[in-house]
Amino acid sequence: MLKKVVVLLLIGFVVYYLLTTPTSAADAVNDAFDGIMNAFDQLRTFFNELTG
Repeated sequence: MLKKVVVLLLIGFVVYYLLTTPTSAADAVNDAFDGIMNAFDQLRTFFNELTG
């Protein structure tokens, strides 16, 4: 039950954040995506160096 309440509060916060500051929210999503892509690029480099 507590987990469900926490999830609903988290979803509510995300919706509130998106509605009140859409530009900042878009920047945050873009930064997160860039970070994930950078991590995959680093993994690719690691495996290329490991096998090459």
